[in-house]
Amino acid sequence: MNLVSKLIAGCALMALAACNNPTDGTDGGPIDPNAGTTSPGLIGDQTSPSYFQQAIGDRVLFTVDQSTINSEAQSILQAQANWLLANTDYNATIEGHADEQGTREYNLALGARRANAAREFLISKGIAGSRLKTVSYGKERPIEICSEESCYAKNRRAVTVLLGGLAG
Repeated sequence: MNLVSKLIAGCALMALAACNNPTDGTDGGPIDPNAGTTSPGLIGDQTSPSYFQQAIGDRVLFTVDQSTINSEAQSILQAQANWLLANTDYNATIEGHADEQGTREYNLALGARRANAAREFLISKGIAGSRLKTVSYGKERPIEICSEESCYAKNRRAVTVLLGGLAG
């Protein structure tokens, strides 16, 4: 391999390496591919489910054996209500979940109470009850699996799942 071939191969490798870590050229950090875009489904589109899930927040957490909406949960649910009021093409299912402690029956009932508490809060903020359904999964769909409080805390939740948005 002559010197020119080696230089061309080296430049090609450097160009490929640069493609694997895009930056915006200012601070060397990655480019946000969704910044400034309004394409459906991207986080930059404030009417998209992605925006709802990531920027507004699609879940609220509960303390052990409780279905009471705390102040942090109220803040998230208020933002959900505002979003749902502005985006009337969407309905939602609120999923109630529990940690792995307790019986299946107890956790299904607790998950139902959590989902209903979130639903009632949204209704109190002006969302039509006909737009909101609930379902309880109890302890059947954990997002963290371990026998530690850090995992239990993430599993005690109500998750608002958007439905619809395809009107037009």
